[in-house]
Amino acid sequence: MASCAPLATEDRRDRMSPDAAPPAATIGSKIDRALAALGERMARSRRLILGLQWAVVLVYAVLIVVPTLLPLPGRLDHVWNHLTVFAQFVFWGIWWPGVLISMILFGRLWCGVLCPEGALSERVAHHSLGRALPRWLTWKGWPFVGFLGTTVYGQMISVYQYPAAVLVILGGSTLAAMTVAFFYGRDKRVWCRYLCPVNGVFGLVSKLAPVHFRVDRSAWDAWRKPTDGGRATVDCAPLVPLRTLEGNSPCHMCGRCAGFRDAVTLARRSPNDEIVRVAGRRANPWESALILVGLFGVAAGAFRWTGSGAYVALKQAFAETLVALGGERLLDLDLPWWILTNYPEKNDVMTALDGAALLAYLALETFVAATLLGGGVALAVRLVGPWSTARFHHFVQALIPVAAIGVVLGLSMTTASLLRADGFDLDWIDVPRALALAGAALWSARLAVAVVAGHAGRGARRLAASAAMIGVVGLATVNWASLFWTI
Repeated sequence: MASCAPLATEDRRDRMSPDAAPPAATIGSKIDRALAALGERMARSRRLILGLQWAVVLVYAVLIVVPTLLPLPGRLDHVWNHLTVFAQFVFWGIWWPGVLISMILFGRLWCGVLCPEGALSERVAHHSLGRALPRWLTWKGWPFVGFLGTTVYGQMISVYQYPAAVLVILGGSTLAAMTVAFFYGRDKRVWCRYLCPVNGVFGLVSKLAPVHFRVDRSAWDAWRKPTDGGRATVDCAPLVPLRTLEGNSPCHMCGRCAGFRDAVTLARRSPNDEIVRVAGRRANPWESALILVGLFGVAAGAFRWTGSGAYVALKQAFAETLVALGGERLLDLDLPWWILTNYPEKNDVMTALDGAALLAYLALETFVAATLLGGGVALAVRLVGPWSTARFHHFVQALIPVAAIGVVLGLSMTTASLLRADGFDLDWIDVPRALALAGAALWSARLAVAVVAGHAGRGARRLAASAAMIGVVGLATVNWASLFWTI
C-alpha cells in the first residue's frame, strides 16, 4: 500500500485544474528568473537609464532654481497655482518620503538610476583630474557628520519653507559633489561613496530591501576571460568591491554588474537577512551613532521643536539669563537668512536667541534619546554575557525599521500640512500612521529577537536580553509616536 502513495499524489497533480496555484517552489523560481533577467536588462539599458537620470536632473534644476526667482507665496497661493508651493510639496511632501520608501522596497535604486546629484557628479568625473583620494576624504564618519550638519542647518534656515534655503542646501550639496568629482575619481562617484550627507541613512534603510545583487564567489573565482569579446571588466561607479559584496548598504543598484563573470545576479532575499546575518560580522560605530544620535535624536527633534514646550522654556531661560547679564540687545539680534531664518516680509525672523534655543533643544533631545535607547541596548548586551562592543553595534541595527518609518512619517507632516492648507480633509491620516508605526515596531522587535538569538543560547539570558531589546523598540516607537499623539 505504501508504494501506491506516490502514484496517487502524481495522479492528483495531473488532475489539477489549469487555474490552480502552482507549487510555491515554482512561483519562487519564476520570480528568481524574472529578477535575474531584469538585472541583466538593466546592464544592457545604460542609455535608457542615462536618459532617466537627465530627465530627473532637469526637473531637479527647475524645482530648486526657478522658485528663488519668484516672489514668496502668499496666503492665497496653493500647490496648483504657485511654483514655489508646488516645489515645496514635491521635495518635502513626495520626493524625500518616496525616496526613503523606495530604499525599503528596492534598495538604493534611487542612487544608481535616478539621483540627479549622482548623475551630475559622475558626468563631471568623466573629465576628472583623477587625483588619488586623500585620507581625509575617505574618513568613515562623514555620513554621520554630514547628516547632522545638514539637518540642523536646514532647521536654522527653514529649508522646508523657503526656496532660497533649498537652493543653499540641495544646490550647495550638488555643487560640492561636482567639485569633488572634478578632482578625484575618473568616472567614479566619490562624493556618493564617502561624502553625501544622506549616504549613511540610505545605506541603513536599504538593508531592509527584499532584493539585492547577489554575488556567487565560487562562480566569480571559477570564471575565465571570454574569447568572444564579452566584457571582462565592470565599471562600478560607487567603488564597491564587487567580489566581496554582501548586502545592499554600499550598492547603488544601478545594474551595471548584473551577469558579470556569471556571478552577479539580481535576486530576492529575506528583508531581515542583512541585519541578522551580515551586520553582525561588520560592527560599525558610525552606523550606531547615526541611528541613535542622528535619527532618533537630531532628526526627531527637528520634526518636533516648533511645537515643543521644552523649546519655549529654553528660550525663556536664555532670555532671562541675557537680561540678568545686561545683554538685552542680543534678544533681538537677527542674522542674514543664510545663517538664521530672516524673512521680515513674512513675519518670520529667527533671532540669535531663537537659534541658540534651537541648538540647545536639539542637543537636549538628542542626549535624552541616545542615552535611553543606547542604555537599553547596552543592558541587553550585558544580559547576554560579558560586554562586547561588536555585539552592541549589532543589536542597534535592529532599530532600523522603526528609525526609517519614523523619518518617513516625520516628513509626512509636511505633506499633511500642505494638503490641509489647500483644503484637503485628512482626518483619517492617524490610522495609516499608527499602522505604519506599529508595523515597524513589530518588525524591529522580530529583528531584535533574531539578533539576540544569534549571540545567546537558549535560556534565561536570551529571554532577558530579548525582553530588554523589545523594551528599547517600545521606547523608540514612543519617541516617534509623540510627534503625532500626546502620550
